[in-house]
Amino acid sequence: MKVTQIPFKDTGFFSKIMKDYIDEKETIQPFYHNFPSITGFYNQLEEKEKSFRLQSRLALVSALDKQYKGFSVSEKTADNIELLKRQNTFTVTTGHQLNLFTGPLYFIYKIISTINLSEELNEKFPDKKVVPVYWMATEDHDFEEINFFNFEGKKVLWNHRSGGAVGRFTTDGLQEVFEVFSKQLGGSKNANYLKELFSNAYINHKNLAQATRYIANELFKEFGLVIVDGDDTVLKQEFLPFINDEIENKTSFKEVSETIKILEKNYKIQVNPREINLFYLQDNSRERIIYTNGVFKINNTNITFSKEEILAEAAANPLAFSPNVIMRPLYQEVILPNICYIGGGGEIAYWLQLKAYFSKVSIPFPILLLRNSVQIISEKQQHKLDKLHISHRELFLKQHQLLSKKVIENSDIKIDFDAKIAYLKSQFAELQEVAKKTSFSFVGAVNAQERKQIKGLENLQKRLLKAEKKRQEDLVERIKELQNDLLPNQSLEERQRNFSEFYLSYGNCFISHLKESLKPLKLEFTILNI
Repeated sequence: MKVTQIPFKDTGFFSKIMKDYIDEKETIQPFYHNFPSITGFYNQLEEKEKSFRLQSRLALVSALDKQYKGFSVSEKTADNIELLKRQNTFTVTTGHQLNLFTGPLYFIYKIISTINLSEELNEKFPDKKVVPVYWMATEDHDFEEINFFNFEGKKVLWNHRSGGAVGRFTTDGLQEVFEVFSKQLGGSKNANYLKELFSNAYINHKNLAQATRYIANELFKEFGLVIVDGDDTVLKQEFLPFINDEIENKTSFKEVSETIKILEKNYKIQVNPREINLFYLQDNSRERIIYTNGVFKINNTNITFSKEEILAEAAANPLAFSPNVIMRPLYQEVILPNICYIGGGGEIAYWLQLKAYFSKVSIPFPILLLRNSVQIISEKQQHKLDKLHISHRELFLKQHQLLSKKVIENSDIKIDFDAKIAYLKSQFAELQEVAKKTSFSFVGAVNAQERKQIKGLENLQKRLLKAEKKRQEDLVERIKELQNDLLPNQSLEERQRNFSEFYLSYGNCFISHLKESLKPLKLEFTILNI
């Protein structure tokens, strides 16, 4: 195993807002609190310890004890749950949807980033305890985003009709999915483990929340991972004051809207708030709460409430009020003694819209950390890269750029068109100085001629490159095949592949290699040769 790190920006797959956040650019600094450094964590720990109530800790542990009933709880996870009662215990959290069989590979990276950061902070702050948490997005309702995963280039799909929160979906129909998936796996020892994991999760558990808990617990219980389901009456009761504030004052809409006005001057906005950022949740539906003419209406239903009625409903039935993407981060931070949220680029981007909202409701804004991102390269793939003289950084070039670069490097014809264009520009610069002393029309003629000459050279460069690509067709095809294999659909493989492909090849070593390799606070992209 060999581990290499390169800057996130060198991959070309990360947004401007993420690159600026990592570089601590001035334009992004107003939108976060403490930065993910040891000093930042020291300050965050002090702040959270002063603000988090013992009552909230006891409610959390009570909910977790109930949620884990019927599951095999490791000694380390049980200890971590018990530790959450103590004032010196904190969490590092990641959240994710209930994707079928963990969905894209980066789910695994999120969890391991969270576990590794917790362990590092426990070493740095021995008088504190830090627990890794996976917050299951059980209240999401976009089933089409989670009802499949990719295995060896094929989609494994679960066709299921249901409504409401995905965590409550029954696992009916997954026996058929299991049979299809099993045929693709083969009969190796690693394949049999994957079959057992899938079967025990989806066939032996009644809903998607329980099935997902089972899988995450089986894969990571030895590291003490604690799994939280927010679709819980006890936890919603803790969040009730913020539900009431949203209904009465629309605080999230006001604060996030003001932040967006400033943030959008430099960055793309990830999500836009609604006037009320809550859903009304029933067994088979999760619909927006809309405020119109003094009435609170549940979208796509005939249900309406007056202000007094909806506040009474929230008090009597807090489980029915489900935070959307704007309010879910606040829900997590109210429920958990959390100091850091670990997420992907898109997640961190929308968290950066929320700082003012957190400040308004007097909840500490957590440290935000971009999760580890990984490119797996097998020994065979590395051998091909070496033969083609492609470096790790070059691997992430756009395919047309990579092909052009390697074809030119491999060509017997050595003509540096860039140098010739630069020389041409210098010659025209002299002509422009002369033209300025004559007439405006002559300046225009010189500029037009410069554009024409440069365009001519660029066209010659394209024609030569096209001819060389045709002459070096074998090289071109080998490069295409290798890059497409490593970066399927010209994107990071972690978004396209499922962990099962790698577990099939490497077994438990895959998890242990990742555990050993991922360094969350290095803030770099990881290339792992195994």
